[in-house]
Amino acid sequence: MANGGVNYQDGALFCAQGDLDTPGGLVYMEAKSPYKAMTLLDNFHGRLFNSPNDVVVHSNRSIWLTDPIYGYEQGFKPEPKLPSQVYRFDPQTGDVRVVADGFGRPNGICFSPDEKTVYTTDTDWIHGDGTVDDTRASTIYAFTVSSISGSQFPTAKRVFAMADTGIPDGIKYDTTGNVYSGCGDGVSVWSAGGVLIGKIRIPGGVANFCFGRRGELFLLNETKFWVVGLRADVQGALLDNKLVDR
Repeated sequence: MANGGVNYQDGALFCAQGDLDTPGGLVYMEAKSPYKAMTLLDNFHGRLFNSPNDVVVHSNRSIWLTDPIYGYEQGFKPEPKLPSQVYRFDPQTGDVRVVADGFGRPNGICFSPDEKTVYTTDTDWIHGDGTVDDTRASTIYAFTVSSISGSQFPTAKRVFAMADTGIPDGIKYDTTGNVYSGCGDGVSVWSAGGVLIGKIRIPGGVANFCFGRRGELFLLNETKFWVVGLRADVQGALLDNKLVDR
């Protein structure tokens, strides 16, 4: 079962959550027929991932992913062998490291346009069995991306924003410094300073989404696919960094 994904090389990189018999992991799929797919990573030093949820690629080619335990709670994955964590994978060397922990359910992940900050959502408010608890996190955290002894680390964890309706699921940045996240009532938009500046209200809320060309947003919830038109000059940071034609 696929979840979050991102443009990668000449194709797409998906978070495959797996099932009771098949490990979850990072799967690369070619963009052209016959759409060959290959698993790049499915474990942390021999311990299988839980149910990888979202992924983003840094300009240095390192791959960052979140791995909550939703698959186990929803009954399609075995008992977890790892905590709910964020990982950094270097496909050039094979190095895989835990770079952030202490989450309830780490979910969406993205970098700021200058890649000095990485954002991760914690959707612990709702568990895989559908139970909710208003005292659990429904929060976007920001980390400073630091270089220590030649390695990248997310440091200086801080609260960026809390969703006022449901959970902040998928998360993206635009080139002007605004942060977007799919929430229980649609897409919430915050300034780079964490101020809620607007909402795109969608019946049933929004889980994952992505920017398209020319100010488009493509939104997904549990049952529907939506296309939203923004100003033509609004560009997603991921597309801009990849020099995609606007």
